[in-house]
Amino acid sequence: MSIKDAVREGSDGVLIDIEVTPGTKTVKVPSGYNPWRKRIEVRLSREAQKGKANQQLIRELSGMLGVSENDVTLISGHTGHKKTVHIRGINLEHVLNLMDSLIDKV
Repeated sequence: MSIKDAVREGSDGVLIDIEVTPGTKTVKVPSGYNPWRKRIEVRLSREAQKGKANQQLIRELSGMLGVSENDVTLISGHTGHKKTVHIRGINLEHVLNLMDSLIDKV
């Protein structure tokens, strides 16, 4: 399992490929890694209606990574399960280490 395929450097930050499961009973960011789709899995309690799940994703990622919600931007996948998120002002190694440690606990 290598999350390096899902996390890469972007302009002034990091890009993360995510696969979201909305409407679950519990919130888990990250909840695992899908090696076939090369995406970090995320479980959200909000339904995918009117951007509620996207807002929750941004809030959870900003809290986990210690950045402002304004530094988290949804680049693609606004209406789908597969999303790419840009985290501004953060180091690639920091994100990889944090995700690795959290996914190991899953």
